[in-house]
Amino acid sequence: MELAQWKQSGHYFSYLERHPVFYQDSQSSLEPLVLLHGFPTASWDWHKIWPALSGKYRLVAPDFIGFGFSAKPFRYNYSIHDQADLVESLLQRLQLQQIHLLAHDYGDTVAQELLARMHDREGAGQEGLQIKSCVFLNGGLFPESHEPRPIQKALIGPFGLLLTPFLNRNTLEKNFKEIFGPGTQASSKEISEFYALIQHNQGKFVFHKLIRYMQERVQFRERWVRPLVEKVCPMRLINGPEDPVSGRHLAQRYQDEIPGADVVLLEGIGHYPQTEAPKEVIKQYFEFRDRFFEIY
Repeated sequence: MELAQWKQSGHYFSYLERHPVFYQDSQSSLEPLVLLHGFPTASWDWHKIWPALSGKYRLVAPDFIGFGFSAKPFRYNYSIHDQADLVESLLQRLQLQQIHLLAHDYGDTVAQELLARMHDREGAGQEGLQIKSCVFLNGGLFPESHEPRPIQKALIGPFGLLLTPFLNRNTLEKNFKEIFGPGTQASSKEISEFYALIQHNQGKFVFHKLIRYMQERVQFRERWVRPLVEKVCPMRLINGPEDPVSGRHLAQRYQDEIPGADVVLLEGIGHYPQTEAPKEVIKQYFEFRDRFFEIY
């Protein structure tokens, strides 16, 4: 599917009654799988694995506010907690109460907040969204193991706003070359598609606000790591170890922190496993789900 077709076949809902948020929904009667994308891209990240996954699950994939084809208000307090509110609002709209999660990068952190909320509700004997399993791709699950790129460090600094006009396609291409695997580099077309999503609604001008999630990871580290350690649901990490941001070192930290951690390393793959090695990600995801059903 081409990017234009992805947009045309998508849907919108009004978040907080004023912000149009884009999402994809395969609209089947199958068990729901919610896909949460990373920074700085969008739900389009999932398009290579969408056809295979949609044969087994109902897929729902939003563009977070500030990303992709969703609204990108300049005067807005972007936060992981707010993005989790957005996901819950969408799922309530779609009347989905029990779901599975597949998340990447920024989406990992949103998933961690959703898991923490479920953990809180269960502790208080309250009902709400039930997450039946969660699979993470590369992302900053532990802030001390996250190695941000120089551009990310610059954006979160005091002059981040001043840098946004200089974030162009060449900047994106340079950074993606550094985080993809050596043999799985993004094509020129893919770079252009990723950049089109960033450019939509002048998205690069809110990057300095979106990037604050790195500070939130430190602030809420204990809250967001606790559900992983306590295994509030079956989990797996599928990791591209060539990723300098959250690759092999992150996978090792995950194994050190999580008792009996389920970790799959895709050798030669970098930060975007679903783009670089879609067939392997599908294989490992199906294997996880098949084993999950055998056990539970």
